[in-house]
Amino acid sequence: MPTGERRRDCDRLLALGVSPTTSALVASTTETPQSLAEARFGRTVLLLMLAGFAAVLLAVGVAGIAMSRSQERANWISHTYQVERELAGIRLALEQMRSARRGALLNLSPTMRDQYVASTRLLDRSIQRVARLTADNPEQQANVGRLRESARALDALMSLSLSARSDRSPEVEARRQVASAAVVQMSDRMLEAERRLLATRESQRQGAVTWFYVTLVLTGVMLAAVAVGSLWVIRRYTLALMSSRDQLRKLNEGLEDAVRERTVDLQRANDEIQRFAYIVSHDLRSPLVNVMGFTAELEAATRTITTLIETVEAQAPEVLTVEAREAACEELPEAIAFIRTSTQKMDRLINAILRLSREGRRTMTPEALDMTAMAHAIAGSLQHRVLELGAEIRVDEPLPQIVCDRLAIEQILSNLVENAVKYLKPGRPGLIEIRGRRDGPRVTFEVADNGRGVDPRDHERIFDLFRRSGVQDQPGEGIGLAHVRALAYRIGGTIAIDSRLGEGATFRVNLPAVFAGEQGKLA
Repeated sequence: MPTGERRRDCDRLLALGVSPTTSALVASTTETPQSLAEARFGRTVLLLMLAGFAAVLLAVGVAGIAMSRSQERANWISHTYQVERELAGIRLALEQMRSARRGALLNLSPTMRDQYVASTRLLDRSIQRVARLTADNPEQQANVGRLRESARALDALMSLSLSARSDRSPEVEARRQVASAAVVQMSDRMLEAERRLLATRESQRQGAVTWFYVTLVLTGVMLAAVAVGSLWVIRRYTLALMSSRDQLRKLNEGLEDAVRERTVDLQRANDEIQRFAYIVSHDLRSPLVNVMGFTAELEAATRTITTLIETVEAQAPEVLTVEAREAACEELPEAIAFIRTSTQKMDRLINAILRLSREGRRTMTPEALDMTAMAHAIAGSLQHRVLELGAEIRVDEPLPQIVCDRLAIEQILSNLVENAVKYLKPGRPGLIEIRGRRDGPRVTFEVADNGRGVDPRDHERIFDLFRRSGVQDQPGEGIGLAHVRALAYRIGGTIAIDSRLGEGATFRVNLPAVFAGEQGKLA
């Protein structure tokens, strides 16, 4: 982990009153095994679900294929039955022809000859339908051709026998019997072939149905195995989860006391550090005041010495050396000026430490805040300076309302806006925007400008105490952003920057929408 990220994590833990060592110990003992268990459980459940889906898809696919084949076989069986009915129609038409011929020969009715002709047409139509139905069967097509020839020969012989001068000798009658038997034999042969096809297709249909049921049984077995496996995995995970929860509850029972004790220790240490900072700053101020006082006396003495040097130079120049004159008139005033500048800078730093120490001891008091009104008030307080620079401050209304410590929020926004005004880019019309948005239970405020920007390498550095970035042409001690980050941590928030050199900067402060107080941060 980079040093900056480690420092930020430690600062957050300390702001919450939790030891980084304790936090790392808890993470190493609870989060990692839990993550591994959850990952294994997720993979196992996913595999079982995939297996179940695969079984269902396989069953659906096989069932679809089986049903399709079964329907196809059923259609062929129905086709075979239709061919058989047409063949039976041929036999019926043949019998009707015979009956009509005999009736005509015996003069049973004047319409017998017409019935014979109708029976002949019926036989021809039946043969045509059989030919159409068996168009896909070469063997049956050959049989149909022979059947048609036999039927034509039989019709010719029967039609000849109905004429007045027909030959009714036993030889001619024998030929008619042979022709009739040929038609019957051929229709019987075709019927036998269709019955063989029917048996084959029925067997295939039954096989498809059997395969369908076998697939259903196998799919049921697979789904049952998946269900049993899922129940076993879920039960084992649930038992492990319950066991982990019991262990975690036991750990939490002791951890709460440890955290409470550690929080008290940290608070005590923090108070000691603040008292130490106050005492050190106070003790440093005493000698610093002395140094500043003696510096003033030295300045007064320097003026007296300078007057004396000028008198000596006018009355007895041979007594005055060049080294003495330079030491009295140049080196001594320069050294005193350096001492004064350093003591003034030290005085400002001590004041900053004292201010941070007092702020750290102050009790945070949450209250409902009108952030839009506060932003306008801050912008109004800087309006004179902004107008001088030809800049503009915009407030993106309405800003989300929060419950927090008023002074802390005012100091955070004021520091960020003042920084933006201070570091506007010369030659570019300055624009500073104050924005805000609600993100669930938290709120993000942004202060964006189009100023000088900050080098990405300094994004973390600028939040350190007494550290600054870029050209140091503006007054300051480098405590503003450090103070802002400390305040943000105290009220349960964070601060970050997004910036590049010459492209402006955007500071984002993420805060809880409702700050319950410093004790509430530990809940």
